[in-house]
Amino acid sequence: METHSSKFKIRLGLFITVGLALFVFAVFIIGKQKNLFNPVFKLYTTFYNVSGLQVGNNVRFSGINVGTVDNITILNDTTVLIDVLIRKEVQKFIKTDCQTSIGSSGIIGDRILIISQGSSNAPAVKNGQTLLSVEPVETDAIMASINITAGNAEIISYQLASMLLKINSGKGTLGRLIQDTSIAENLNQTIINLKKGTKGLDENMEAAKHNVLFRGYYRNKAKKAAEKKVDEQKTNEINKK
Repeated sequence: METHSSKFKIRLGLFITVGLALFVFAVFIIGKQKNLFNPVFKLYTTFYNVSGLQVGNNVRFSGINVGTVDNITILNDTTVLIDVLIRKEVQKFIKTDCQTSIGSSGIIGDRILIISQGSSNAPAVKNGQTLLSVEPVETDAIMASINITAGNAEIISYQLASMLLKINSGKGTLGRLIQDTSIAENLNQTIINLKKGTKGLDENMEAAKHNVLFRGYYRNKAKKAAEKKVDEQKTNEINKK
């Protein structure tokens, strides 16, 4: 009987010890996340729409979690005030011209408050100071824009498919040009005629060069070209010197 009682006491003691250890660990983790054990200072910012941001969400600066959202208050129908607690050690890096925005910790993660970097020559923020904000883009607005883009892409795809179907069927000027072999043959014959005409023109020009009436003209032209070449060579030699 005493052995059974002692085993029960040992189990009870172990259970209480483990429970207390888990409780202390949970308090430590929560306190660390809420900055209960670190010196902090408070900042304020306002938004028209907090886009799902909640008390306890992280505050991020330069990609690092530096604080938490302490309180969210509706001031009026157009303004929501957000109180944030920031670790004292990063106060010197947050400038007065920094701006706040609302983002996500991932694609489907919790909402977070993001503090952008300010200019290096601006003074550091003070406790209780209010930062300017940039309104978040709503997910509904993004989805509406995507739906419009998808609808336009669908219309364009349908029009392209209809146009290609007409071309393959031989409809329209382009379709007839592709499907009708006679048009292609006529086009080839036209190109051949143009080549023949160009060749004949070259032959006529060559014959004109040897004609008595045009011989003087072509000689003068050749002489001027030669003189121009000599002048260019002299100019190049002068420039080299």
